[in-house]
Amino acid sequence: MAVGIVAEFNPFHNGHLYLVQKAKKMFPNEPLVIILGGNFLERGEVSILNKWQKTEIALTYGADLVIELPFPFATQSADYFAHGSISLLKELKVDKIVFGSETNDIEMFSTFADIQLKHPEYQQLVKQEMDLGKNYPTALSNALKKITGKEIRLPNDTLALSYIREIKKQHANITPISIQRTNDYHNLSHNHITSAESIRKLLLENKDITQYVPNKVIIKTPILTNEQYYPYLKYQILIHWNELEKFQTVDEGMKTRIQKAIIKAESYQELIQLLKTKRYTYNRIQRMLTHILCNFTKKEANEMKQPEYIRVLGFSDLGKKYLNQIKKELTIPLITTYSKGNSNMLLLEQRITSCYSLPFPLKEQKQLWEDEYKKGPIQM
Repeated sequence: MAVGIVAEFNPFHNGHLYLVQKAKKMFPNEPLVIILGGNFLERGEVSILNKWQKTEIALTYGADLVIELPFPFATQSADYFAHGSISLLKELKVDKIVFGSETNDIEMFSTFADIQLKHPEYQQLVKQEMDLGKNYPTALSNALKKITGKEIRLPNDTLALSYIREIKKQHANITPISIQRTNDYHNLSHNHITSAESIRKLLLENKDITQYVPNKVIIKTPILTNEQYYPYLKYQILIHWNELEKFQTVDEGMKTRIQKAIIKAESYQELIQLLKTKRYTYNRIQRMLTHILCNFTKKEANEMKQPEYIRVLGFSDLGKKYLNQIKKELTIPLITTYSKGNSNMLLLEQRITSCYSLPFPLKEQKQLWEDEYKKGPIQM
């Protein structure tokens, strides 16, 4: 059938290339489907390359079909992120998912997923941990440790667990395949593979990254960061002063904290530091601020719990052939250009592209808007 990878490629680096090549080697005659986080990402970060640039790179280095993960899933916690990703892979008849994980233990992830779905005490233990002021990832890990004696702490392990739980939850005919990660998420190693976060740090410091990325990955500097959106974020907070709780992931208790912090903060990073607590992780706050910036409300999130379409960003000849084979079996629309779609989720993506374009020069803004409306799939 087909093999899937869920990715953000922020940016595409040698570790991603290793994963893609490994998947292609394991399943040489099957199309490789990428579910791609677009312009805003799971940790609340802005993508340093736009979704079209990332699609072109993915196709250059082995992808056969690139599908956009819609904003309501792409910018939320691992559970929502995995739900949208597995839903799309299931819809596309993909029967294998390959991912990197630190622990590389499918059996353990499967056991943990069963506990999360079926164990009578699990939710109660998570609640107890959160009542003690723990953030959700820590509460999840502690609850699992109390039941099994094992814990899950590292980010790719957390995502792997979320994928496997969603596969079970959706009764999806998808086999999970783990590839051992060769570097720590935050580590800046001195070999040819390091994390995307480390590469972004090097770019911000105007340091050379050529040993860490394939030779056709070209990134302009200075790179795009959340900091460049701070004036627009501040404006959003000020004009929605009394209704901040309407935005997705803004809890009731955060309204006053945001109001106090936005008056003091002189930068995006300072705002996060003023908002951060034991319960609110850095990533959780970034996601919250991204939802405010993009005017993404709880009402919209509640109405968009399932992918409404499959948007094709690019394909190879093999990917095109595969789409033609399965398109009659699809239960949601297949969209190749914006004009062919008709959904509130797609209208939201138009707004997201507008928000993403804000710090760019006007000519580049117009190009991003035009690409969102008119651009068809990139073909390679």
